[in-house]
Amino acid sequence: MLLAVYQPWFGNGEHIPVGYSCHDPAVLQRQILRAKDLNIGAFVVNWYGPRKEFEDQTYALLQQAAAQNDFKMSVQYDEAVDHPGYATDAVIVDLQYLYDRYISASAGPSRSAYLRYQGRPVIFIFPKDSSTDWNRVRQVTQSWPDPPLLIYKDQNAKYPNAFDGFYAWVQPGAGGWARDGSHRGEDYLEYFYKNMINRHPDKIMVGAVWPGFDDSRASWSRNRHMAYRCGRTFEDTLRVFRRYYAAENSPPYLLIVTWNDYEEGTDIERGISHCRPGDNAVVDTTRAGSP
Repeated sequence: MLLAVYQPWFGNGEHIPVGYSCHDPAVLQRQILRAKDLNIGAFVVNWYGPRKEFEDQTYALLQQAAAQNDFKMSVQYDEAVDHPGYATDAVIVDLQYLYDRYISASAGPSRSAYLRYQGRPVIFIFPKDSSTDWNRVRQVTQSWPDPPLLIYKDQNAKYPNAFDGFYAWVQPGAGGWARDGSHRGEDYLEYFYKNMINRHPDKIMVGAVWPGFDDSRASWSRNRHMAYRCGRTFEDTLRVFRRYYAAENSPPYLLIVTWNDYEEGTDIERGISHCRPGDNAVVDTTRAGSP
């Protein structure tokens, strides 16, 4: 299944204007239908727990829309960093809220839209605080009546048994960010896939593809750039995935980074090409069926 990361904050006034509000149900329905047309089966929504009310409300609206349109939702939990000394407790509180409101049997009809693998809800983790005790977090989440699968960004050597799988994420690779945008992360993906196959064959592997990167529009910009090459960067990251995984050993998910992060320039909502003068277009590979 193709998944796409969704940024839920547009329209709150703290981010750049993109022509819509994530609180507009008509917009959310159009986005879901567009995603389905591109063979995307679920959005993985960047989510901060109840501490960011606008984003949490967006998630609630998205899950309701997904339930009405045969689509799935999951969260990419953005770990709290504003609780010094209490990181583990903060994570547990946030995930318990997620479970109670969106996943559990008492969560309401829209819970049917929450993404599951082999019957278990899937939670993606975007780490921020190295002090979190993930073994304790797992002990708590596994005590729930409907225990989730925890999927962590990149491999975690400190808590290897706390996670059910790992996912790749956009980055330029060993050479770091190049001024001309020529470092596009293929070497990182090669390492990630080889490491998953050789060292973590028992874990869920979630690969990633991206169209490029440009954070010049973000308030937190560090002038990082990865050339789009009119769709060829997306095509090349997909080619690396296919080099390691085919029909006979296909993992359950492939993650598109991202659906609509216009501030870091990884959006594919309006197309993957991001063509600039002198570029040559490639075929929109998101229309090519299963990866």
